[in-house]
Amino acid sequence: MSHNTTLRSLVLGAVCGLFVGTSCDIGSAVPGDLAKAAAGCPDISSIEAITKIDFAAEFGVDAKIGGEIKGGLEAAALLKGFADKLDADLVAACGGLATDLGKPGDYKKGPDACKAAISAMGDIRGKLGGSAKIALQIEPPRCSASLDAMAECVGKCDASVDPGSVEVKCEPGKLSGQCEAECSGSCSLDVAAKCDGTCKGSCDAKFSGTCGGECNGKCNGKSMKGGTCSGKCEGKCSAQAEGTCGGSCSGSCAMKAAGKCSGTCSGDCSVKMKAPQCDGKIEPPKASAECNAKCEADISAKLECTPAKVGVRIEGGADAALVAQYKGALEKHLPAVLKIAIGMKDQAIGVAGNIKAVVGGVQKTVVSLKSDPKVGARLTACVAAPFKAAIDAAASVTANVDVSIEVKASASASASGSAGGSAGAGI
Repeated sequence: MSHNTTLRSLVLGAVCGLFVGTSCDIGSAVPGDLAKAAAGCPDISSIEAITKIDFAAEFGVDAKIGGEIKGGLEAAALLKGFADKLDADLVAACGGLATDLGKPGDYKKGPDACKAAISAMGDIRGKLGGSAKIALQIEPPRCSASLDAMAECVGKCDASVDPGSVEVKCEPGKLSGQCEAECSGSCSLDVAAKCDGTCKGSCDAKFSGTCGGECNGKCNGKSMKGGTCSGKCEGKCSAQAEGTCGGSCSGSCAMKAAGKCSGTCSGDCSVKMKAPQCDGKIEPPKASAECNAKCEADISAKLECTPAKVGVRIEGGADAALVAQYKGALEKHLPAVLKIAIGMKDQAIGVAGNIKAVVGGVQKTVVSLKSDPKVGARLTACVAAPFKAAIDAAASVTANVDVSIEVKASASASASGSAGGSAGAGI
């Protein structure tokens, strides 16, 4: 087989192999054109480089097709960056957890680090003894995306959209922002204040409910000064409180009725919210699939997350030092894992799936240009690597989200193997 024939098969095969069911006419491409095409691509190694290219002029295609290709490549580049960051964060979190529990290593990928952490947690639980009961008190992370940023991005990347009329919607009940009228839902308290509803965080007086921090007053009706209460705490709670508070509440307040919120309102506001954020599914505006996918990836990479808070309670552990080691490691490193397993899970999986679909659509557009073999050959050669990287990135995102959920489940397992995750965990 000649060198040119091999190159032609490899280049077209790289793209055609990305999606099952796509037809590629390898025979329509001229071997000499393919050899030239492979060495004649513009710089598309970064989102900044891609943005500068006029793909219609560069490849001699109409503006619509050029826009689709540019949008697909931008989305692909953003997904790769997002996936790399997600993986690095999980390597740090799970690697730290594994190291602190006795399994240090030079972990290169998130799944490898997390599997080591799961193994290390299992080893410690085994040493604690079958009678040990482990319970987690978790205040879950909350990750939200800016609706204004999404609207601005779409207004810039799709010429058919009027920037001033872009409307981005958020899943009902998942909207938050500054409410200058009446807030219905919950209010995050920038400073400690009275809460007429359910206080989540800490309460300095007349508290009644569950407490993941120190309980001062009564626990299950018995006097307690600064200990951990596994039931009903009455008096004061230093952290991870969830209940009524007759004093000042720090954290958030699930309001009984609509009222003034001096912090961030989550739910509904009687007037339009300022600086709106969405911690649920975003309904994008009517724009091209490539533009929406690019913007979803962009804002997902900039998600604002409140950190999770983790409290670990272990009863019946045979070794006090191991109990302290396990508790300390989880409380230190598990919040970063939960950021992905709980806070970013839905957005990450959604973005990966959307961009994978967009890449598939653009790839089909490239294949359809076989009426001009030279154009098709050059495009095929140029988009093969970034599109393959996007598919690999989508798989990486899914793998990292899945393994983060496995770590969360393993962390709450008792030494006997039964699950011990507890109230307030959101899991």
